[in-house]
Amino acid sequence: MDYLNITTGENPNQSARIERNDKTIDYIAHGNFSYTDILEISKGLNTISDFFDVNAVITISGTGICAAALGKSLEDALIKAIDGNPVEFVNSAIVASAEVNSDIAKMLRNTNKIAAPKFTANAIKILENTGVSYMEIHTPLKDYKKFLQEDIKVTPLGTLIQSPNLSELIKDTFKVVSKTKPTVEQIEDAVFAWKIAKYAASQAIVIAKDLRTTAVSQGLHSASVEFALDYACDMSKDAVLASDLPLTIHDINAAAQGRIALIILPEADIDIISACDKFNIALITTGFSNILY
Repeated sequence: MDYLNITTGENPNQSARIERNDKTIDYIAHGNFSYTDILEISKGLNTISDFFDVNAVITISGTGICAAALGKSLEDALIKAIDGNPVEFVNSAIVASAEVNSDIAKMLRNTNKIAAPKFTANAIKILENTGVSYMEIHTPLKDYKKFLQEDIKVTPLGTLIQSPNLSELIKDTFKVVSKTKPTVEQIEDAVFAWKIAKYAASQAIVIAKDLRTTAVSQGLHSASVEFALDYACDMSKDAVLASDLPLTIHDINAAAQGRIALIILPEADIDIISACDKFNIALITTGFSNILY
């Protein structure tokens, strides 16, 4: 059994370890990693594996997704991700889909942990000189989902075992149900936002535009839409809003005030569709939810 040195558990007074075997991906860790660091990097890898063939950056803090972006280059994606949540960026874990070069490493000197398929020699020098821990992911990201296993949590009530979330959008259930029809670019943003919401915590709201998130709300309920809109502020104009739960009329009204252009969600009744039509908001239903509700 191969053990990676884990410095602390979730809290400083807790010890922790990680066991590697033939069912884990191939990677090399450089530096110190905590229990929470591993959870954050795993969340980032789960998410970025949906974007293995493009330049993508995911930032994670407190095991929650802070921001995500796709770009023409990895540097472009990183800049867009930072802009999506600059406050959390400094202390977040960063997961990238492509090679980290020296220019990118300079931008990541004040972050927490970094994971990527490859690092150039100059990038490694910069990170090691600044004390940033990094992880080289040798398993191709396109094969990453083959290594996803059941999620197991041991509780005093019993052991909970859950299969991995391998849901994918299906064209037979992916439908535009509003009078207002989305543009091609808006549909691309909708698919992007839906994939980020898929890996965010339950009751997720993701606002995105130009293939980058401008707000991610997760783990809330009645105020989740308003929280996301407040964070996105002016960047909600003409953006896409993705939800992993059905929305209420109040949510649609809030989205209209935020000048959201398109909403994507699991399902919508006639009242929700009519409300979107009233405000000329395009509406897409996926036919299924990312979570059980």
